[in-house]
Formats: sequence, C-alpha cells, structure tokens
Amino acid sequence: MATVANPIRKIISYKRESTWGTLPSATSAKELRRVSGNFNLTKETYDSAEVRSDQQTAVSRHGTRSVTGSLNGELSAGSYSEFLSAILAQDFTAGVSLTGATFTIAANGTNYDITRAAGSYLTDGIKIGDVVRLTGAALNANNTAKNLLVLSVTATVATVKVLNGSTMTVESSKLGDMAVAGKKTYVPTSGHTNVSYSIEQWYSDIPAVEVYTGCKVQSAAVSLPSSGFSTINFAFMGKDLGQTGSSRYYTSPTSAGTTAGLAAVNGALVIDGVAVGLLTSVDFTIAREQSALNVVGSNTAADVTSGRITVSGSFNAYFTDVVYRDKFVNETEAALTVALTADNTANSDVVVFNLPRIKVNSATANDDTKGIVQTFNFTALLNANGGTGTSSEKTTISVQDTAA
Repeated sequence: MATVANPIRKIISYKRESTWGTLPSATSAKELRRVSGNFNLTKETYDSAEVRSDQQTAVSRHGTRSVTGSLNGELSAGSYSEFLSAILAQDFTAGVSLTGATFTIAANGTNYDITRAAGSYLTDGIKIGDVVRLTGAALNANNTAKNLLVLSVTATVATVKVLNGSTMTVESSKLGDMAVAGKKTYVPTSGHTNVSYSIEQWYSDIPAVEVYTGCKVQSAAVSLPSSGFSTINFAFMGKDLGQTGSSRYYTSPTSAGTTAGLAAVNGALVIDGVAVGLLTSVDFTIAREQSALNVVGSNTAADVTSGRITVSGSFNAYFTDVVYRDKFVNETEAALTVALTADNTANSDVVVFNLPRIKVNSATANDDTKGIVQTFNFTALLNANGGTGTSSEKTTISVQDTAA
C-alpha cells in the first residue's frame, strides 16, 4: 500500500531571500512551529470561448503562476517575530536602555512610580506600552529583573504595572539601570523594508519536497481569547514553486523554538493607561496591500509590490458602564496595549502589541442571561503626535518581543 504523507512528519522551513523570487543558499534556514501550514502553487486558467459546431470546449490553457500560503500557530515569544517584522516593514532592533540613573520608587495605587533624579525618559526613548526591567546592585533585589509595563511616562516619572502582579519595594535615590526588554519593531514612516522568503515543505515519509519562492507576508491575524492560547495566523503571497524533488533543499535548518505559548490570562490589557479586566476577547488583523505585477512573456509575476499597512480589529467587554460605548458615540480615540507573558514569573518572556491610537467604529450588545457583552470594532490609525522625544511611537502599531 502506498504511504500517505503524515502531517506529523511534515516540516516547514524558511529563509529570507536576498533577491525576491530567487532561492537563497541551502544553509542557515529555520524550521517553523505551527498548528497548520499550507503553501500551494496556483495558476490562472483560460478556457477557450470559441463558438464551435460541436458545442464543446476544446482548448484550456494555464496562465500566470503564483503562490498562496497560510501559517497558523499558537503565539509564543520569538517564534513568529521575523514574519511580524516583515509585515510591519521594519526589522526588530534592541530596546533602548539607560544606565547609571538614580531612581526613587513609590507606590501609586496598585502601580508604581519610578522617578529619576536627572535626565529624561523621553529623550532616552522610553515609551508608553514598553515592558522595561530594572537592574543594578544598589537596587532592592525585589525591584530588579521584573517585567514592568509602562502605563505613562514624562521626562522624569514612569508609572509602571508589574505584569505578574507582585509588589515592588519602596526606595529612594538608588543607582540603577533600566532597559526595554528584548527587541521592538513598529511600522515606520519611511525606510520600509520589503522582505520575502523561500519556504520549504518537506514530506520526509514520502519523500518529497516543495520550495516556494518570493513569499511575502500579506496579513497577520492575532486572536486573544479569555481562555486558551492566543493564536496568530499569517497569509502569504508568493512567486513560484521554485524547487521540487525527493530530498530536502535546506540542509540542517535550525530547529523550531520551544518558548511557551502565550495565554491572554497572563499579562495585562490596558486602555488609555488603565488596566482593565472586563474584556472577554481581543482580535485584530495587520494587513499589507500587495499586488502581483503580471507581464507579457512570463508565466510568473515580475514582482509583488507592497503598499499600505492597515490594522483593524474588535474587542468584547462585559457591559458594566458606558465608557467604551461613548467612545463610539462621541468619536473619542483611545490607546490599546496588550502585554502577554509566558507565565507568572517576574521576568517571563513577553510579547507586547501597542496601538497608540484607535478609533471605535461600532458598539453592539447582546442579550444573554450570562451577562450582557458589548462588541466594539475599531481601526488603528497613525499616531502622528508620537516619535522622538515624546511618550509614544509615531506609528500605527508597535510590537515588543523579549525572544526576538
């Protein structure tokens, strides 16, 4: 009996291309984690419209070739950072840091104010929505190596929330350092990257290989339920099936990562600088306009161009007051930050999605005996007032990943 390919034996690997649509070298590829992943060659087809006395179609031809792809996974730190940076059109870079500052730490309700004696957080580049960590031998050990989400920031005061819910120790005039954990990316206002990948599907049990070239990330859909793992689903548009055969193209790719899956119950969800506990789900999609440039004389596109980057989504919240409804009624903009941690340890891996400017475009409510839930659809917009020397990024969305 013929062997049927088993999805458990299928491995998907990828490598960034130097030239769009051209296979990169076979070394230094990386394997991907997935719940599911499918990449396929598609072709335009043309059936003859000729009028014939036999009343039948005699000719059908294949036209331009292209690739469609999907990758669905459970969100985890580091696992999908490269594809997120590709759709945001800017590579991840190390978070900013400041050294040798004198800090005073004081309680502010359930949060904490970290006041510096000199210098400026704004000049150093600390932003609302950043997860920062303190280090330094002079600081109380209870205040170091903790994930601290910045809720608001001025030149000298950063108000933070401890993501695992633990306390900080009040102290005055202690020397220490502060750093944005891991790396960050965001949609820039210029210098956008235009990244593509060659993606291999290796069926080891048949055996058979398919390598698809020119694959660009078309969309990334993030889903954050109130229970269960957070998920991320990517769509791709590509050029061609560039390699087939019975042996693997990529040699010894790096194994897929093992960072823990992220659940929305760990971390924090913040709207306008206030952590909220009434939202039952948050979903949003990052999309990048793409168009295949088909030309005469070639059965593949000359290029896949990339255009505008948009973000839209929705969140559901129990109906306890009219705050969110009135943001729709009064066309009041808001800021939304979602920080997801791998577990409840103080310095757990973190992924942060920060949308500094959203507009709520609808508000509807159900009628359920378990509690009325409102659904709000939103669009994220360019935060034109952000940027260097301010408390927020000049962007539509930023992403921080401690394992990127």
